[in-house]
Amino acid sequence: QVQLVESGGGLVQAGGSLRLSCAASGGTFSNYARAWFRQAPGNEREFVAYISGTAGNTYYADSVKGRFTISRDNAKNTVYLQMNSLKPEDTAVYHCAARSGYVTTNRNAYNYWGQGTQVTVSS
Repeated sequence: QVQLVESGGGLVQAGGSLRLSCAASGGTFSNYARAWFRQAPGNEREFVAYISGTAGNTYYADSVKGRFTISRDNAKNTVYLQMNSLKPEDTAVYHCAARSGYVTTNRNAYNYWGQGTQVTVSS
């Protein structure tokens, strides 16, 4: 059974940094597309960043480009999201996702989801 478990969320002041982790279990994920999405209260779940399987190609939402970095450690089946220069508008529940196949920003294409980790940025 595939499971994704996020960690690393918390409360931080504007301008600060956090590093999220997403550990996968129940399979081998080195060729899986992995992504981060976030959902603020009252909003739809939105794309943040993705990283492809073998090649490790990355792509970011415009709102986080230059501040967030996605990376992966295939030996640990873990994906990371380094978040720097955080802003109050980054406050949301952050979810990791995985799918077998090509990367995409479409949340409906991802088969596996974590339960989410809360990130709160105070002004």
